[in-house]
Amino acid sequence: MSYKFIFILLLLTAGSTARAAAGPGYPQDSIYKDMKRVADWQWKQVDTHGWADDQKDWTNGVLYTGMTAWARLSGNKTYERLIGIGKENHWQIGKNRFFADDYCIGQTYVQLYEIYQDPDYIRDFKSMADSLVQIPHSEPLEWVNKIHLREWAWCDALYMGPPALAYLTQVTGDQKYLDTAVRLWWKSSRHLYDDQEHLFFRDSRYFEQKEKNGSKVFWSRGNGWVIAGLARLLSTMPDSNPEKGPLVKQYRELAKRIISLQQSDGSWHASLLNPEAYPSRETSGTALFCYALSWGINTNTLSYDDYYPAVSKAWNALRSAVLPDGKLGFVQPKGASPDVVNEESTDVYGVGAFLLAGTEMLKMELSKQPDVVLVNVNNPTSALQNARRVNVSWSQIVLKIKGATQKNLRVVNALTGKEAPFKIEHQGGEVSLTFQTPIPAGNQQYWLIKRS
Repeated sequence: MSYKFIFILLLLTAGSTARAAAGPGYPQDSIYKDMKRVADWQWKQVDTHGWADDQKDWTNGVLYTGMTAWARLSGNKTYERLIGIGKENHWQIGKNRFFADDYCIGQTYVQLYEIYQDPDYIRDFKSMADSLVQIPHSEPLEWVNKIHLREWAWCDALYMGPPALAYLTQVTGDQKYLDTAVRLWWKSSRHLYDDQEHLFFRDSRYFEQKEKNGSKVFWSRGNGWVIAGLARLLSTMPDSNPEKGPLVKQYRELAKRIISLQQSDGSWHASLLNPEAYPSRETSGTALFCYALSWGINTNTLSYDDYYPAVSKAWNALRSAVLPDGKLGFVQPKGASPDVVNEESTDVYGVGAFLLAGTEMLKMELSKQPDVVLVNVNNPTSALQNARRVNVSWSQIVLKIKGATQKNLRVVNALTGKEAPFKIEHQGGEVSLTFQTPIPAGNQQYWLIKRS
């Protein structure tokens, strides 16, 4: 499969009062620096203490999803580490072939394949997926007879499995993987989704359980897995797909319910309906919610004005949970239901979710700046683009930056502050601003066209 260099022009509103009223934004360098501190701390932990779990385990699989997103911003060293992990794993998924936890790592394999085009990266995962799509999946989803090894019978699976299959459709063009992901999503949803509460049970063992306050048991991170997995699934689906509309409807129902349960400090506690019983913030669920909701704003699936206050508070809660050395605290340990957590609690999946949230927050904060044109320059290939030429329509610039002239504009890298020289060119009656930038393999850069 061949790829062409892609750049996407993101047009910004000229300082709408609604956005200004939503609250102060976070400087983009602050978001980037927080992400870097957390990512660097996690790699240092691995280098110093080794892996706490098998490198193919779901915990690390979730870490890699965040690190893959971080790699697009941070450069090739992160890609090199992820490729090194793939090689150590011989590009294999976990030993339980149809267990969604054991093929969560397929998400990273596929995303690396999309850049580097090495068939070894996806050979084992694709082999499993080719078998998975042929299984009738007719078993009921009650939590008996190790059903989780064959079906998506617990809500966590909706993050681990569907995106991996959907990404496989993206890189192969074969619709069967996405179709299977959607079909099995709805099977799990019919089993686990509470239509009255607009939340997901973790699995059938919790249908009749109650919290001490009499409420139903709805686990924060469990519902985080669901809405984050749904965002990743939706990101692969064209609008023409007839299943997209119903999935968007469910996503919006979840989003509306989730922000109604946000605590005053911006976080979500381990139990969604009995937060008082678990009074500490919980960062893995909070990060998954922050990621999924900010993705919704960035894709215009959710209203900026309605949801920005919630995601802004959520990111602030996450940032405040990062210790001075870069350790992300308040991550609930592995489990299946609400549990206690403290400042020292951490795990790799929390870091992965934090990095995912940061990438969407960065894009959102950049895109809301008034009187600025944001240009996202993306290199999806495995080759360094030494001098990529970028063209931006002058008519779009003057639409967003009133009174713009060649003399009063700057083109600035949003993360480094480096300026790029530019020209105003006239071709065939069209006028454009052009500049050049080197961009490494698999990376994206944010450039701002703004007043001097």
